[in-house]
Amino acid sequence: MKNNSTFKSAISGLPFAESEKICGKSIHDPILGLIKKEFPDFNDDDCIAVNELNVYRQKYISNYLSTEIGALSAMEKSVISSLKDDKSIVSSVEDEEETRNLGQRVADKVADFGGSWTFIISFVVFITIWIGSNVYIFLNKGFDPYPFILLNLILSCVAALQAPVIMMSQNRQEEKDRNRAKKDYMINLKSELEIRMIHDKIDHLIMHQQQELIEIQKVQIEMMNDILDQIKK
Repeated sequence: MKNNSTFKSAISGLPFAESEKICGKSIHDPILGLIKKEFPDFNDDDCIAVNELNVYRQKYISNYLSTEIGALSAMEKSVISSLKDDKSIVSSVEDEEETRNLGQRVADKVADFGGSWTFIISFVVFITIWIGSNVYIFLNKGFDPYPFILLNLILSCVAALQAPVIMMSQNRQEEKDRNRAKKDYMINLKSELEIRMIHDKIDHLIMHQQQELIEIQKVQIEMMNDILDQIKK
């Protein structure tokens, strides 16, 4: 003969069959926490029905899934923000080109022209014309006869002026290379720290997921056992 006795639920106050009675001390901790969050006076000696417990079980699973999706979205936003910061670091090296003063721009132009085949060929043509005009046209009695003292003076002046200008450009280029190397180091360090951070987040997420999946499996097993108990009764 079936037992028709009933009990009163501690959270809804409604009567339920005694076969559906679940005491607080037998409820899993995460789910018990959800119940106590809505009903602070609920304790281990209070009882609720299986149907009411299933509502909180479903709520627990829904909260878990929502939390995991939110954590993944926050991680993606963090990575995207870090990539934007990297872009600002790299672009700052190129922006230094716009901060050159007039002297630095002139030094760079002179260094670029002095180290090109255009300068070499032009200078060879100039020297050839200079020497040829004095030797063959003016028969070595022109404005700069052999041994071409004026030409030697011009060459010495060009070398004396060109050398420090090229050194200025080289020093600025070395400073730029040092700054670029410093920025590269900063980018590499930032990338390494981000990779470590992502690894830590993934490890934490995996561990958290494993724990939560175990909890969900326990909840599902409890629900199946309750169903089997009701079938047997």
